[in-house]
Amino acid sequence: MSSSRRGFLIGGGVGGFAVAASSAATLDAGEDQAWLQAILERYDRFGVKASGGPGDGACGEWLETLLAQWGYACTRQTFEAPWFEVARATLSSGETQALVAPQAIVEPTGPGGVKGPLRLASDHGDLAGSIAVIVLPYKRWASLSDPEVARPLTDAFDRKAAAAVLVTTGPTGEAIALNVTAEKPGLKQPVAILAPKDARTFLIGAAVGRSGTLIVDGEGGRRSAFNLIARLDRKAPKTLILSTPRSGWFGCAAERGSGLAVWLFLARWLAGADHGVNLELIATSGHEYDYLGGAHYLSTAPGPDQTRLWVHIGASAAARDWHEFGPGLRALPSADSQRVLSATQDIVGKVRTAFQGVSGLEATYVADRMSVGGELSNVLAAGYRSLIGLYGAHRYFHTQHDDLRCASGHLVEPVALGFRKALTACLAA
Repeated sequence: MSSSRRGFLIGGGVGGFAVAASSAATLDAGEDQAWLQAILERYDRFGVKASGGPGDGACGEWLETLLAQWGYACTRQTFEAPWFEVARATLSSGETQALVAPQAIVEPTGPGGVKGPLRLASDHGDLAGSIAVIVLPYKRWASLSDPEVARPLTDAFDRKAAAAVLVTTGPTGEAIALNVTAEKPGLKQPVAILAPKDARTFLIGAAVGRSGTLIVDGEGGRRSAFNLIARLDRKAPKTLILSTPRSGWFGCAAERGSGLAVWLFLARWLAGADHGVNLELIATSGHEYDYLGGAHYLSTAPGPDQTRLWVHIGASAAARDWHEFGPGLRALPSADSQRVLSATQDIVGKVRTAFQGVSGLEATYVADRMSVGGELSNVLAAGYRSLIGLYGAHRYFHTQHDDLRCASGHLVEPVALGFRKALTACLAA
C-alpha cells in the first residue's frame, strides 16, 4: 500500500476514520491491517487510561464521535471511581532509592513517609513497625484478590507491619499493577509495588533489618467516570451485546487497545449488516476496580430473555509474544498464546471453527465459572445463556511498558476476522 493511500485511510483523527468507515465493505486484508493499526495508534495517544482520568475520558469521547458517525445512538452511564495522582512514590534505604507504584485503593503516607526496618514477610516473627517486603512467586499478576497476594499481605498486617511492599516477580522485571475492588474499604496501611529489577538491594537490607522509608504521597479520592453505550435499534425481538473495557492502570496498548480495535472492527461491520438483532455496544470504564463499570452496566443491560448473544472482548486480545533471553525480552512477530476464549455449549462448536489456527484461541472452552474471566464472569452469573468471551495476560500486562511495541494491526486482524466469522455463524442460526 502506498503511503498516500495509508494516509487516506488513517487520517489525522476522527475524520480520517470516518473516511475509512464509508468504504468498510470494500477493504481488503492489507487495508484492514492499516485501519486496525490506526485504531491502536489513536488509542495509544490518549496516554494513561486510569478510570475517570483525562486519557480515559478523551478515549470515551473519541469512541462516541466515531460510533455516532456509523449510525449508533450513544449515551453515557456515569458512576464514581477511585483515583490517586502521585506526587512522590519511592522506597529508600541508605543511599539506594527506587520508584514504586502505589497500590490502590491508595493509603498515602504523606510527604514524610513511613520509616522503619525493612523485614522479609516470609520470615517468622513480629513485624511491628516494619516495612514488610513480600516477594511474590513468578506469575503474570493481575489482582490484589489473588490468594497468593492477599494471604501474605493480610498476614504481614496481622503481624503489625506499618507498611508493605510487594515485589511482583514476573516475565519483564517491571512493577505489575494489581486490580482491586472499589466496593470494600481500602487498605488501612500503605502498600506499594516494587519492580523486581529494583529489588535486590532492598531484599539484602530486609534480610538484616536495615532501616528504610516508604513514601506514597499525592492526592486522591473519587471522581466521575462513564461507560459509553452505543445502540442501533432494528426493531428486532432480541439484542446482540458487544462489550469491552477501555480503562486501565497505564497506557494499555495491548491489554486494552487490541480488544478495543477488535470491538470497533465489529461495530463498523455490524452497522452495515443486518443480522436480525438490535445492537448494543458497551465500552466500560472502571475495569481496574474489579470490573466496576461492567457491574454498573449489567444492572441496566437488556435482560437474558431479551439478549440473543453477549460477546465480551477482554484483556490482551492480540498482544505480541516475546522470547525471554537474559535480562531483556526479544520481540517476536507472533501473538502471545496466553489468551483464553470460551463460549456457551450452544455455540462452542461454531466458535472453535471460526478461530482455527489462531494461537491460544483455537482451543475454545465451554463457558463456565472456571473458564470465563473478567466482566464475563458476572454476565454468566446473571443468567445470560449464550456467551462468547476472551481474556488474557501478556508479558507486559499491567506494566508501564505496555506500549505500541506490544500490539500491531497485523496481530489484531486474525482475532477480528475470527470474531466476525463466529458472529456470522452464531447469528445465522
